[in-house]
Amino acid sequence: MNTKDIGTAGEKAACKYLKKNGYRILECNYQRAAGKIIGEIDIIAKKDNVVSFVEVKTRKSEEFGLPCEFVTKSKQQRLIKTAYTYIMEHNLDECYSFDVIEVLHNGNKVTLVRHIPNAFTE
Repeated sequence: MNTKDIGTAGEKAACKYLKKNGYRILECNYQRAAGKIIGEIDIIAKKDNVVSFVEVKTRKSEEFGLPCEFVTKSKQQRLIKTAYTYIMEHNLDECYSFDVIEVLHNGNKVTLVRHIPNAFTE
């Protein structure tokens, strides 16, 4: 399995996890461009009255750090800007959160899915 396949498997596992835990998936791989900067949100999901903007980080192991540690400040800022675009486009007047879902994939299968709600703030 190549890196892209492992990433795709991680996003599918994250969607499955969210659905199992009462979330409704609103969008996957939501993208918007502003000039040359492109922002993408892996998953936008809703549970109760909270919209979650979810970044999925899939790794083969935690040998070099937790997957969530790879969501850099600049990545967070791009996610926040992209989320605001989504909020304005859909005229949302609800609470929202920025979550991270860590997925470990050993090359054959997903071995761990860990959800970190409110992983970062604006």
